[in-house]
Amino acid sequence: MKSVYADWLSSWLIKKQLTISTFTAILSNPIEYLKGVGPQKGELLRKEIGVHTFGDLLQYFPFRYVDRTKIDKISSLSGYEDFVQIRGRILRMEVVGENRGKRLVATFKDETGVIELVWFQGWQWMQKALRENVAYLVYGRISVFNGVPQLAHPEMDLLTEEIASGKQFLEPVYSTTEKLKARGLTAKAIGKLTKALLEQMSPMEVRENIPVEVLQQYRLMPRSMAYFKIHLPAGEEDARQAQRRLKFEELFIAQIRICRLKIKRHKLSQGYVFGAVGESFNEFYNHHLPFDLTGAQKRVLKEIRMDTVHGRQMNRLLQGDVGSGKTMVALLSMLLAKDNGFQACLMAPTEILAQQHYKGLAELLQPMDVKIALLTGSVKGKARKQILAGIADGSIHFLVGTHALLEKEVVFQNLGMAIADEQHRFGVAQRARLWEKNDIPPHILVMTATPIPRTLAMTIYGDLDVSVIDEMPPGRKPITTVHRTEFQRPQVMDFIREEIKKGRQAYIVYPLIEDSEKMDYENLMKGYEEVKAFFPEPQYYISMVHGRQPAEMRETNMQRFVSGDTNIMVATTVIEVGVNVPNASVMVIESTERFGLSQLHQLRGRVGRGAEQSFCILMTGNKLGQVSKERINVMVQTNNGFIISEKDMELRGPGDIEGTRQSGVLDFKLADILQDKAILDAARVSAEKILSEDTDLVLPENQGLKEYLALQRGKSQWSKIS
Repeated sequence: MKSVYADWLSSWLIKKQLTISTFTAILSNPIEYLKGVGPQKGELLRKEIGVHTFGDLLQYFPFRYVDRTKIDKISSLSGYEDFVQIRGRILRMEVVGENRGKRLVATFKDETGVIELVWFQGWQWMQKALRENVAYLVYGRISVFNGVPQLAHPEMDLLTEEIASGKQFLEPVYSTTEKLKARGLTAKAIGKLTKALLEQMSPMEVRENIPVEVLQQYRLMPRSMAYFKIHLPAGEEDARQAQRRLKFEELFIAQIRICRLKIKRHKLSQGYVFGAVGESFNEFYNHHLPFDLTGAQKRVLKEIRMDTVHGRQMNRLLQGDVGSGKTMVALLSMLLAKDNGFQACLMAPTEILAQQHYKGLAELLQPMDVKIALLTGSVKGKARKQILAGIADGSIHFLVGTHALLEKEVVFQNLGMAIADEQHRFGVAQRARLWEKNDIPPHILVMTATPIPRTLAMTIYGDLDVSVIDEMPPGRKPITTVHRTEFQRPQVMDFIREEIKKGRQAYIVYPLIEDSEKMDYENLMKGYEEVKAFFPEPQYYISMVHGRQPAEMRETNMQRFVSGDTNIMVATTVIEVGVNVPNASVMVIESTERFGLSQLHQLRGRVGRGAEQSFCILMTGNKLGQVSKERINVMVQTNNGFIISEKDMELRGPGDIEGTRQSGVLDFKLADILQDKAILDAARVSAEKILSEDTDLVLPENQGLKEYLALQRGKSQWSKIS
């Protein structure tokens, strides 16, 4: 590896007639200092594509290449080729046609034959710029007109000694914008600027940041060579190897940062020791557990138990589908805290979900000597004072609530376990305020019912310990999911009527997209009237819930459905996270094509919570796009949230998965965690191996990596996700 690179570097320096000492660092120079840019173009490059410095331009990579290294002979062209490149002279030029049909036609000759070149737009400028009997290198898309091959609007380069046999490198193609094009910064112009930068830059300025052993293990080219070859590859293999090296670098650096955080947390963070599995845990487990735990629940409890005995703060993400039993794991973790003399809290994103958690936990704990309280924004006056006093003196063991738990006046006597449900709905800063509720931060368990694909979890939550409940409790029947169109609406309503006759309840959910809130509200109201026409009072009763209602009315309507006073809930997606109604057996999702896969899966999880068979009906218009068809097929075929999340990431891209865009972790320039999973796995293994042997990166072979990380420090706060 070293000798190949050394040969390449020395030949580069000889070619430039330079020595290494000639260079000073230029990558931090403002972009307007590059010849051909200047202040106005510099400002545009900053605003349009985020290129502020020479270094940014170096990292503005081409998205494809044009092969202009070969020369075609005119006599061999059939007219069925795609792009061709020919070398020769213009014999003559003439303007033909009239008015708008005017065009410039040039007869072009090489040593084997002639072909026509034609320009329909900008022909006046081309007529002035081109010269007869001058040699050109011509590149363009071939077409056939009246049975004769021709090139329309080809690229024309004056033939020089350097390009006499074709271009030396593949021609890079860069993304640009209309504003940049208007100022002459086309894809080709950006390529010229990049080439000019590479010509005045030393390979020595691009410092290596991956240890030599890793480079050799995966046969990766050195960093400086990769930067040169990604912009000016001699062929396709050059470009592929340069991309592979730089993708590995992006993923490797991300994994190093995440693994370092995790190691530091494990080594340095203090946490309370839960030494005993005591009376409360054992009494509940042996006498009051409503059903046997699944193997997955037992495994997760064991992981939590191990986390809490070492004197380090637990920071664990618990993933599990809707109904997989995360709440039971949370309760047993809270009992573990109580047995060791600590209080526990559970924070939920909405008042109704907090009330639901409180009611469920209070019922389960009712036979035991455990005091649990609910604190939300609507708990006021004397009741609030009593709860605050009970928390402060330790007489309340468990506190369930909303963001109200984060308020300064909520002072725990000894908080040892803090659990956040639906973690992506709380900001990082909000969750961090839980840490301040005791002298040493409490153990943290964050739960989510949004399954996160493994590759994404590894990239975003790599500094957290991740647990997965991948089994459903016994006795749960899989939800039957079907697709129906507008034509079949009467049959769908008849089916709901049959379910209500059996004593069941149904949801009918409409999309809510902020950009078109007024239209969505109108659709909801129209839908409500339509449902009322199918289900008239007093035979049927309907609740309606949406974001425009006052909070009190929304809670009342929700509670009427929860208690069974109403048969049907017509709602927007506000019910996506929240209500648990075991008696609801039908979920109708209107305009399914307007939802993402993960959201559809979350909505479906609102039913199937009782012992009876439940159904999810996906309603759409009669015409569907390809992506919508794929989404619906996935929903109909599987109830597995992890398969669904993988497919969702495939269809929408990782940045659109809920909670990931805010993290900024996926801002890779080249790497794609879906397409480059094998590279991600290799980068992860390498990062873990290096840090297990040299956590602080003090060994000589890791100095390049350490220096690079020090330079980048402060640029990325995303890694503090937990």
